[in-house]
This record gives sequence, C-alpha cells and structure tokens, in this order.
Amino acid sequence: MVVVTSVGVTTLVWGMRELKWLQPWELKAYDQMLRSRPSEPPDPRLLLVKITEEDLAQVKWPLSDAIINQLLTKLESDQPRVIGLNLYRQNQTNLAAGITNKNNIITTCLLSSKDRSEIPPPPNFPGDNISYNDLIPDNQEDQIVRRSLLFAEPSNNSKCATQFSFAALIAISYLEKQGINVDFTEKHNFHLGKITFSTLTPNSGGYIGLDAAGYQILLNYRHPHRLTQEVTLSQVLNGQVNPNWIKDKLVIIGTTAASVHPGVYTPYSASPDHPARTSTVFIHAQIASQILSTVLDGRPLIWYWPDWQEVTWVLAWSLLGSLLGWRLRHPVMLLVVGCLTLAGLVAICVGLFLLAGWIPLIPPAIAFLFSSVGMLVYSTYRTQQQTKLIIQQVEQQQEAIAQLSILLKETTAATEATKIRDQHIHSASIIYQPEKRTGDLLLGGRYHISRVLGAGGFGRTYLAQDTQRPGNPTCVVKQLMPARRDTKFLEVARRLFNTEAEILEALGKHPQIPALLAYFEDQQEFYLVEEYIPGHTLHEELAPVHGAKNETFVIEMLKGVLEVLAFVHEHRVIHRDIKPHNIIRSNQDNRLVLIDFGAVKLMHPPTSEQTELATVAIGTRGYAPPEQFAGHPRLSSDIYALGMMGIQAMTGILPQELQPDPETGNVMWQHTVQVSAELGMILDKMVRYHFSDRYQSAAAVLQDLNQISDKK
Repeated sequence: MVVVTSVGVTTLVWGMRELKWLQPWELKAYDQMLRSRPSEPPDPRLLLVKITEEDLAQVKWPLSDAIINQLLTKLESDQPRVIGLNLYRQNQTNLAAGITNKNNIITTCLLSSKDRSEIPPPPNFPGDNISYNDLIPDNQEDQIVRRSLLFAEPSNNSKCATQFSFAALIAISYLEKQGINVDFTEKHNFHLGKITFSTLTPNSGGYIGLDAAGYQILLNYRHPHRLTQEVTLSQVLNGQVNPNWIKDKLVIIGTTAASVHPGVYTPYSASPDHPARTSTVFIHAQIASQILSTVLDGRPLIWYWPDWQEVTWVLAWSLLGSLLGWRLRHPVMLLVVGCLTLAGLVAICVGLFLLAGWIPLIPPAIAFLFSSVGMLVYSTYRTQQQTKLIIQQVEQQQEAIAQLSILLKETTAATEATKIRDQHIHSASIIYQPEKRTGDLLLGGRYHISRVLGAGGFGRTYLAQDTQRPGNPTCVVKQLMPARRDTKFLEVARRLFNTEAEILEALGKHPQIPALLAYFEDQQEFYLVEEYIPGHTLHEELAPVHGAKNETFVIEMLKGVLEVLAFVHEHRVIHRDIKPHNIIRSNQDNRLVLIDFGAVKLMHPPTSEQTELATVAIGTRGYAPPEQFAGHPRLSSDIYALGMMGIQAMTGILPQELQPDPETGNVMWQHTVQVSAELGMILDKMVRYHFSDRYQSAAAVLQDLNQISDKK
C-alpha cells in the first residue's frame, strides 16, 4: 500500500507540475534561495558608468551627441579593454567621432516584438560592434528577469540584425582580447575557452513549457549592492574617477534614471532593502559579469536535473512520506516529524543551491505531505475498521463464552445429580486423545512434529515443521480439544475458536505477538498454527532461585509488555492470562513477545489437577484479579496481572505467597523489599483490589513509567 500510495501521489503531483500549477511556487522558492545566498565579492573587471537623475538635472535627456562623444573620449583616454554603450543612438551619425580605434566600443539596438517596434543601431557603426538590448522577463508569471537571452536570430529585413545580446557581446569582446573565443560547434550549447554553456530547454529547473528559443541561460545574480565599482556621468566628465578603475576594464555605460526607464523586476525585488525595480543596465552588467566569472574564475553556472531525476526525487519523498504516515500513525507525532523532515528537504535544496544546483523543492514537499497525510488517514481508517471488526468478534466471543459457560454448568449439574442418585462408583467420563509423538504428522502430513512443548487440560502444544512451505520453517501447533463432542457444544466451541482465531490473526501483525499462520478443524479438534519465537519465557528469569531484580529491570520489563498490551487493549481485546509463562524474550532481538491468549481455553475447563492454578473463567491464581475469577474480566484485569509480575520481579516472591490487606483487599508487598516511592506507587495502582481504582489503560502506566525513566 505504501508503494501504491507513493506512486499515485507522485503521478498526481507530477500532473499538477505539468499543468504549471506549481511553477509560481517553484519560482518564488528559487528567488528566495537566490536572495538567501551569502554575498560574493564585487567583480573587479567591470566599471559601471551610471547616468542618474542628478546627471539629467545638469544635462538634458536624450544626451546630445557632443556629450556622448566627450564621454567616450574621456573613457578611451584611460585605456579600457572594452566600452559598452547601453544607450540607443539610432540618430547619431558621428558616434565616437575623434576616436581612432572604435573596435573596442560596443553599442546597441532593440529587436522588434509583438507590442513594440525595433530601434535601429547607430548608422555609422559596423555590424560586428552592434548588439541587441532585449531582456526576457517571465511574462506568464511575474515579469521577473531570471534568464538571459545571449544569442538569437533576428527577423528578416530587421535593421537590428545582430545575433548577439549586449551583455554577451561585451563579455566575448573582453575575452577575445585575452585569447578566449566563442565556439558554437554543439547544438544548444556553446563554448568559451574550456567552459561549456548549456542552454535552457522547455522544462529546465522549475519551468514547464518554457519558450526556450535562442541561447538562454539562468541568470546567476550577484548581490545588487555588491555587483561592481560604480561611478556617475558627472564624475567621469569632471575627471573625478581614478584612471586605474578604467584601465583594462569592461566599462558599461547606461542610465539608471527612473524617468527614462522604470527598470525591471528581479528576484531581489521582494527584498525589503532593495528597490522594486532594477535598471536594465544593471541586468546587462550582471549577465556580463556571470560570463566572465564563469570563464575566468570557474564560478559555476546554475545547473538542474533532467526530468527523470526530478521524477525519482519526487517519488523518493513521496515514499518517505508514506512510510512515516504508515509507521507513526499519530497526528501530533507525524506533525513534529513531518516538520523536521520538510526542514531537512529545505536544507538539502538550499545546500545544493549554494553549489549552484536548482532541484525541485515544492513538488517533493507536496508529495511528502500528500503521502504522509494520505497514509495516516488510510491507516487510521483501516485501524478503525479493523478495531470495529475485532470488537464485533469480541462480542461474538463473549456470546460464545456465555453459551459455553451455560453448557458447562448444565454438564456439572447433571454430573452432581447423577452422583446423588447413583451409589455405584464410576470412573470419570474423559475423552481420551492420544498424544502426538515426535515424528508424527498432523493434518494430512503437512506439519511434522519435532517435540512436545506443553500439555494441559485444554490441549497440547507442539513444535513442528511446515513441510509445505519453502525451507520447512519451524512453527508452533496448538491442539485444542473441546470438553464434549455433542453437536451443540461443538457448534459453540467452533464459534469461539473461529472468533478467537480471527482476533489473533489481526493482532498478530504486531511485532510483539506471534503471527497466526493458519487455523483449522480436524476430526472435531481445533488447531492454531503460530509463528515460532526462539527464546525463553520470563518464568525462567523470574524463578525464585534467581532472587529479586533491580528497579531498572522491572521498569524495562513492564514497559516491554505494556507496549504490546496497549496495542491489544486498543482493539478492546483482553488477554486473560498474563503471567511469566506467557511472555517470551526473543533470542533474536531481546524483545518481549506475548503468547497464549486465554479465551480459547474455555472450550475445555480445567481438570481437578489444575484447580490450584487455574479457574473456569481462565486466569492463573495469583495473577488474575477478583473480577476475572468471577467471570467478568476487564482491560484492567491484564494490568493487574502484569503488576503482580512486576511485584514478583521486585520481591522474588511468587504472587500466590503474598497476603492481601484484610481491610482493603490490596496486596501487601512493600514491606518485603526496598523500592522507590514512584515505582512503588505505580505497582500499587496496577494491583488495586477494585478494578475502578486501577490504571484504566496500558498507555497511562507507560506514561508514568517513562517519567521515572526520564528522571533516571
């Protein structure tokens, strides 16, 4: 069910993703991780010349040809490697007049689109020095610029006929002067030196159905406040700039005045210490810096997984959610563990993002939530249905027990009447069934008996091998013999056996209860086949020869049994025969395993040899409380029996040897041993004479015991 749920949730979440329902969340998570990164040092290769509102208060917009040429001449005199003029000068015919070598000056134009006309480049500049100025915001979402379009094919008859973006051309021109050239030998990729730039595809990262035309990459922003050195137009024209800031640098000229262009939205627009819009010249500077630092410094490009890895990632978190929902089965615990797990998911995604990796965050988080909550709801519903079914079976069991008791009383009454009228001595009418011996076969030769584990009035227990299962695994076969063979008695006994078996089958899914492998009737005898638990009973550990145990042993023993008892009582099932003989300590993992539920024994009342230890109502003297002797066992009856085991372990005295208080009926035992007040109070409350004065649930006892353990 865990796998089915996980696959189903993964399919659902992936479908939501393909419908772009999750894309806005993924992009917001991407922006947040981008803003959360530690700041990098400013790029020392760039100088940004800003045309500010203060500059425009001194010179009019658009800038005159003379101002532009004066600016270029001033910059060129300090020997920059490349100058990028990010201003439209479509009407200027004398751009860079007076400058002998114009090869290191890059200017720009604007490509045409559906809602705007193109802007031509300066008419006197060669095509190799022309670039387009276009940016590509995520128009379908939030207008945020997260990608850069480095190369694109212009439309036919376009005056802006360049294939290079402004940022790409100024960066490539800078690198070419260092002997590093661009290479387009691979489709969808290009190379600058030894670095391969892989371009975006329609489903890259958190995008779905992206228009990935041209050569696009994710824009790996530096923090806007630490991008590069900045100066103003006035500072350059007035000679207030250190020449070393210009020499051999990539100088970018552009306007930051909102009156000229309001700017664009970036991932930093949501930051409280950053303006909502960013001037486009800063975006071009970011892209150019990214290209240069990737090629020259090894700064990583933002990478992402292919679709199949992302699906696997989502499926893994869906599986984890299903497993937690299935295992925890408690809303509060699932909430705590779920929050911690989701925090781990965020930490993984943020950690990889610091290494420039963009992996899905929202889809696995949703898959985890859906799977964990779905599995919790399913397991809760299944548990409720199972509990309801077991309660019905318990009711049927009680009805069968009541009918069986009536039949047994009729038998007893008839026997007593016969004794009064008949003066002759007769031997007891006992149904004799020969004991199966080692090597015998049961039920058509399936179960091969290894040895007899025990025998009593209700039947016998054998260790056997299942010859029809691979490996002939060892199992325990319990042979239950009804007291009478008449039709009416067998019918009631059969109903009791079947309901008890169905209850055991449901309870056997707990790791501390042997699994019921099979149950059947053969020749008017009933058989239970259960999982074999290698180990020894607590009777061996609590034998008087071993003396009293310490408090740590007693607390751990009680907690070990209470864990399984809480599960049993949740299903309204009473064990009826809690005692050291019926608790096995597993050799494999030292866990305590509860065996030998008592109700089924009612089909055969105890013989005279057993009256000292057992009652018709089922329960062992010394461990069973008064109400159980009266035939009215309750859930707290099992707690009483376990409490007596705890007292036995604490004192080293058998329960039958302890005396009750003549006034209250409560067992007197604390005078025989030194015990802490906390543990003494818990054991006393477990074994109160009246059931209403005891703990009413195993969970309540566990809670008090855990408080003692925490103090220690």
